Amino acid sequence: MPAITVDDVLVLPRLPRQDPATTSYRPVRRLVTAPSGYEGEGFPVRRAFAGVPMSELDPFIHLDQMGEVDYAPGEPRGTAWHPHRGFETVTYIIDGIFDHQDSNGGGGTITNGDTQWMTAARGILHIEKPPEHLVVSGGLFHGLQLWVNLPRVAKLNPPRYQDIRGKEAALLTTADGGALLRVIAGEIAGHRGPGSTHTPITISHVTVQPGAQVDLPWRPDFNALVYVLAGRGTVGTDRRPVHTGQLAVYGPGDVIRFAAEASQDANTPALELYVMGGQPIREPVAHYGPFVMNTRAELIQAFEDYQAGRFGVVPAERLPHTGGQPDRP
Repeated sequence: MPAITVDDVLVLPRLPRQDPATTSYRPVRRLVTAPSGYEGEGFPVRRAFAGVPMSELDPFIHLDQMGEVDYAPGEPRGTAWHPHRGFETVTYIIDGIFDHQDSNGGGGTITNGDTQWMTAARGILHIEKPPEHLVVSGGLFHGLQLWVNLPRVAKLNPPRYQDIRGKEAALLTTADGGALLRVIAGEIAGHRGPGSTHTPITISHVTVQPGAQVDLPWRPDFNALVYVLAGRGTVGTDRRPVHTGQLAVYGPGDVIRFAAEASQDANTPALELYVMGGQPIREPVAHYGPFVMNTRAELIQAFEDYQAGRFGVVPAERLPHTGGQPDRP
């Protein structure tokens, strides 16, 4: 699982040690196992938020773990052109390569550790798929797509696109060097990630070495979600066991605890976690397919606007990729 790594984590900034007397550890409120399915043109996914009440996910809507799958030649698949309105898609690639293009002029190629952040807002068309050379050769593919809701006041803003290179993530470690934290958006212990967000959120990919424990400071006004990308470990102070494809939903507090089992599978040398949290929007959610609005009337309007061509048009030719130059307001 390459993502972004460093040869020596001990050169990185470190999380502060928690006071042994602290009582503000967050309990684990819920632990769910993601069901498997297929998306787009047939690529396998795990639906990480299935079975979790929207009130506990807010401001997040949906999370798919794409793969991990080792494609044979000719097998890699993506999605066709499709619309979105009212939210943001955050696509994080761990292994493999993915192309993006949209009707607002955004586009690029992401690979190990890179993130594409598309703010659909008032409406956009886009396509995601592996490049042609990967379709021909086959290969490993593994990533995540997170949907982040937008507040009512931002749902009809102009669309935008952020191309975040993996090397831009803020990197830090724990006091004992037992984990590598990559901050993609938001802030952890004063270290800020590159992603620009409408709603205050934090997203981090954390690698925990076998036997190591992490006490992660977390904003008390944020919710806290930890999804297991790979490996085995425990969550919470009561050390509830977790494994690949499970999501832990934490309760109130300001410190998240998780740890890696001392013995991991030979193919999974460490515990890999996607850690998310945000300030709840606490607005009504009307969600249908690719549209996330506040009311049923707004959903109907979204369909009408899409059918009337108000989300833009599919470009006649593919845009050239720019090698990761960001397109930010």
